[in-house]
Amino acid sequence: MLYKPHGYQKYAENFIITHPEAGIFLDMGLGKTVTTLTAISKLMWDIGKVLVIAPKRPALDTWPEELGKWDHLKGLTYSVVMGTVKQREAALLHDADIYIINRENVVWLVNQYKRKPWPFDCVVIDELSSFKSSKAQRFRALKRVRPQIRRIIGLTGTPAGNGLMDLWAECYLLDGGKALGRTITGYRNQYFTPGRRNGMVIYDWNLRNGAHEQIMDRLKPLCISMKTEDFLSLPDRITVERTFTLSAKSMKQYKQLERDLLLCVDGETIDAVNAAALNTKLQQISSGAVYADDGSVKVLHDERLDALEQIIEEAQGENVLVFYAFRHELDRLKERYPEAVEIREPGAIADWKAGKIKLLLAHPASAGHGLNLQSGGHISVWFGLTTSLELYQQALKRLHRQGQTKTCKNFVLMAKGTYDERIYHDILTPKDGRQETVLSALKAQIEEVQKCTTM
Repeated sequence: MLYKPHGYQKYAENFIITHPEAGIFLDMGLGKTVTTLTAISKLMWDIGKVLVIAPKRPALDTWPEELGKWDHLKGLTYSVVMGTVKQREAALLHDADIYIINRENVVWLVNQYKRKPWPFDCVVIDELSSFKSSKAQRFRALKRVRPQIRRIIGLTGTPAGNGLMDLWAECYLLDGGKALGRTITGYRNQYFTPGRRNGMVIYDWNLRNGAHEQIMDRLKPLCISMKTEDFLSLPDRITVERTFTLSAKSMKQYKQLERDLLLCVDGETIDAVNAAALNTKLQQISSGAVYADDGSVKVLHDERLDALEQIIEEAQGENVLVFYAFRHELDRLKERYPEAVEIREPGAIADWKAGKIKLLLAHPASAGHGLNLQSGGHISVWFGLTTSLELYQQALKRLHRQGQTKTCKNFVLMAKGTYDERIYHDILTPKDGRQETVLSALKAQIEEVQKCTTM
């Protein structure tokens, strides 16, 4: 296929070529992959081996697909370093221009070169935001070999999904600390003040006055940021909040767990011992099934499945992408809809793009980054919500991206009066999208329950 870049793609491509350390913060759907590969193709005279680190699905599908799709990239050879240890080792021995590996294998890869020179003088980190934790092994591994990398490109559409604290580790991998400092402690002390705390334990940090502008100024020489709405005329995306009512029995069980943190189902006790576990249990109950302590699944109701069925009927034969949150949701979806295909099944993505799949099931963590699904449909349904703003935003862009020709309809299923509504309205919808709102939402919920029990 002939590549006809947009003006913004030419700008991003030139930025990569002229900046050995480049953060490309392009919104989802703006073509980060082909833009980066185009720049690499023009830099091959100056670089040797290129390493692409990506989420599993984009590593398997998107990067190889883009390399084979565009006429001007077909001269580039590649090797996918995935699979068993023997398969990965063999892939590293292949003579190629580009080596593609999933981020879970970064530590393994770095360890392969403990006693020999690091061979990749150019590294591309697809979804740089997945390296936001300075404590993660993948960050520490890449940090060790960073001095041996001459060119590095960081790609993401959500560099600070949980707040500006995320930026330090990401930018350190790009420039070794020149923009935001060489330590996370220094960065934190310079731009933040302690927030909620318990003695010496600090739960969160607040930006100092003027810190946002200062950080952005520091990043200008290193990064460019572009939003879809500034450059592309995409079809509209409509979000429809589809609420349904739990049966009296199911709501009674829900309220009992919410009040007592304990629920007895079929004689087995399910214990929610902390806030995270409580929220998870509440989500599961509104979904229709819950995990017991022994790992078994107790099915409570089918109200959510019935609500989904109504949406599928309204779709009138159109293909539908369904996002689920729990494994038992996937199992129950496949039981209700035997024709449904899970996105991780072999050939699922190709069949969806070809219009052969009417109901595609995906967890947002496995379909949240880099996958181009727009040719397969324009309707998505959140059967089970995620509490991650980044995953939510990324998942929405699987259909609403360049190449989509129809208005995208995004249905959010919520059981009335349950934690579903708090996830969507208090965590995913607010403009700041800070992860601390998870705790705030729970605290407000507990306070409401306490008021009811004292009345």
